[in-house]
Amino acid sequence: MGSVFSPLDEELGLLPGALTPSLVESVVRLGTWLPFGPAAQMLAYFTCVEVGASTARRLTEQAGAAYEAVQTAAVEEIERTLPPAPAGPPVQFLSVDGAMAPLVGGEWAEVKTLALGVVQEPKVNRRGEPEVHTTDLSYFSRLADHETFGRLALVETQRRGTETAGVVCAVVDGAEWTQGFIALHRPDAVRILDWAHAVGYLDVAAQAAYGAGTVRAQTWLAQQRHILTHGDPQRVLTAVRELREEVSTPGVEEADETGPGSLITRSLEYLEKRVAQIQYATFAVQGYPRGSGSVESANKLVIEARLKGAGMRWARPHVNPLVALRTVACSDRWAEAWPQITAHWYAHRRTRRRDRAARYQQRHTTVTSPQARPEPAALPALAPATPTPRAPVQPRPVRRAGPRRPAATHPWRHMLIERPRCA
Repeated sequence: MGSVFSPLDEELGLLPGALTPSLVESVVRLGTWLPFGPAAQMLAYFTCVEVGASTARRLTEQAGAAYEAVQTAAVEEIERTLPPAPAGPPVQFLSVDGAMAPLVGGEWAEVKTLALGVVQEPKVNRRGEPEVHTTDLSYFSRLADHETFGRLALVETQRRGTETAGVVCAVVDGAEWTQGFIALHRPDAVRILDWAHAVGYLDVAAQAAYGAGTVRAQTWLAQQRHILTHGDPQRVLTAVRELREEVSTPGVEEADETGPGSLITRSLEYLEKRVAQIQYATFAVQGYPRGSGSVESANKLVIEARLKGAGMRWARPHVNPLVALRTVACSDRWAEAWPQITAHWYAHRRTRRRDRAARYQQRHTTVTSPQARPEPAALPALAPATPTPRAPVQPRPVRRAGPRRPAATHPWRHMLIERPRCA
């Protein structure tokens, strides 16, 4: 673990706590990857410096809060100055999704994640089919509502040049908020419905018509999956319509929402609404990805691997600081982010010191200027004091040396001591 030293180290001393900057970085980096107890143990093993789990938690959360503040300030600066975005790649991958995290009190909350990457040229696999790979992945995660997440993610889309990329392939599931995110950051993106998500709706229709796990259901699904991947999706929609007519009774409307006809209808309506997003054969020719596996892997790597351990429950204010550090670590950008964290720490400490000095000076400085101070009243003259004569000092009696005997009036001489009687 490399240590990043700032020129301010000599001026301000240590970072928060009683550890050196190198040890603080080590604690935070371990706490980003491991539970805080094992992180403290690993630090003691490798550095022979013992800290408690509470110290590891405190430093990690402080560092995460600092980086969260840095990113939020960067978003505000972008919104205020509108700087030009850096050059993006020819083809960029964009995907957003959410993962549930356990909170204190038995509550669960959705942590949303953005994944950005560079789409490489397709390569032909062993079966002679083109395969599209995405590299240089980076992430941004927050526990926030849809609008807030879309706004805060600007710091990452600006950094990766989403605005200036040649083509942005936005591969998402069918959630409505994901479409709003795409419209906010790249309205002209190529919108692609996740292939596995579309096949899942076909699977629901097949099981509703022929039964779960039956040979007919599996055969029908395999045929339509092949057509969806390599052919015209309108043929698939036609097959779903025929499947609905096959299980429905003419002239009778199905009242049960969980019945076969209702399930097939919902699958058909879902795919018809997104027919432009399921042109997978066309996307393959253009070299575009068809799956959102990168962001689904990000949910496991960034969120679930650290926040969903056995017995873990998180207070809501502590989630975003930790996921902010997780996105840095999982994107392999620690060397870039740590100086920003320490700079924010130092700036915060300087601000606190100035505020304390100002409050101290305000408490101990008289507001009234010296010219406006009233002159003190003159004191009355006092008569000279008359010295009191001292009494002569009597000399102490000289004690003679030798053993002392009690006086005749001493109680010892009058003690009633019973004398022995004669026999």
